[in-house]
Amino acid sequence: MNMGNEPFSPSVNTPPPALPLLSPVTLGTWSLIGDANWGQQSRADSEAAIEASLEAGITAFDTAPMYGDGASETLLGEVLKHRREQIFLADKVMAPLTAAGIKASCEASLRRLQTDYVDLLQIHWPDRDTPMGESAEALIELKEAGKIRAIGVCNFGVEDLREASDLMPISTNQLPYSLLWRGAEFELLPLCRRLGIRLMTYSSLMQGLLTGKFASAAEVPEGRARTKHFAAEGRPRIRHGEAGHEKTTFATIKSIRDICEASGVSMSTAALTVLLSKPEVVTVIAGARNAAQARENANVLQARLDPVLIDRLWLSSETLKEEIGPEVDPWMTPSRLR
Repeated sequence: MNMGNEPFSPSVNTPPPALPLLSPVTLGTWSLIGDANWGQQSRADSEAAIEASLEAGITAFDTAPMYGDGASETLLGEVLKHRREQIFLADKVMAPLTAAGIKASCEASLRRLQTDYVDLLQIHWPDRDTPMGESAEALIELKEAGKIRAIGVCNFGVEDLREASDLMPISTNQLPYSLLWRGAEFELLPLCRRLGIRLMTYSSLMQGLLTGKFASAAEVPEGRARTKHFAAEGRPRIRHGEAGHEKTTFATIKSIRDICEASGVSMSTAALTVLLSKPEVVTVIAGARNAAQARENANVLQARLDPVLIDRLWLSSETLKEEIGPEVDPWMTPSRLR
């Protein structure tokens, strides 16, 4: 075990390590747990979404202790425990990221998941109160003990990612990234490419905006209208306090919808498939609340979009990208990412 006497030495510009069973589409499991953001959710629909994902070829599942205070992990453990060797489980740890905190969180997650290892354990958010070296040592120890197969991070900006990659072998960085949120392209994606760290994208459908379900900001439920796309005024749950980008956002959505309709492809399939055209992206995380939504997400596994169509889709959101700029955190001002 690396006890700190010798620094971890990353191999820059080398292929990232293989992550067996990590499918190009990962089922995000937060929305399987009913809460204030997602509304009521039935157990039957949640189980059906998991089963439909597996049947369609999605073998990866992303969860976290905070999703329903462990309820998401418990659900996955109960439904998937007899198929452990056929699936990829990605879980997370949250602050405090002390050695004791990380190990206790991991053990609790393993119990809820009814397994003795997770394929990928990710730091959910950087912890400014704990030295990253202490967190790295604990994660490396868990990896050497076989309780985790790989180490990842979530919501790490350029500065945090550089520091962390000097201390531990990082396979993935999970970030919000979509046609409507492209701030990572300015600095973070080039850094991931140099370090050999792959991107797991979340909010890949921008909480439903890229499904075509909403034609205007007024139609979006309060729990989902919390990003910097939306004006803070009149929305008490928004924490960024900014004027938002509603006009450009919904003009962009209309443009994407028009392109997709003319091409005969669904918005959600197109929105997920274009992300996988980026070499840095290893999987797109997409939620599903029922079997039909899971099957729709899985269409990406067989989708083959013309390169010209992919270019048109990226171009359609270029104005929004430039208007928002190199922001990586869609929710907070000042950003929690650095």
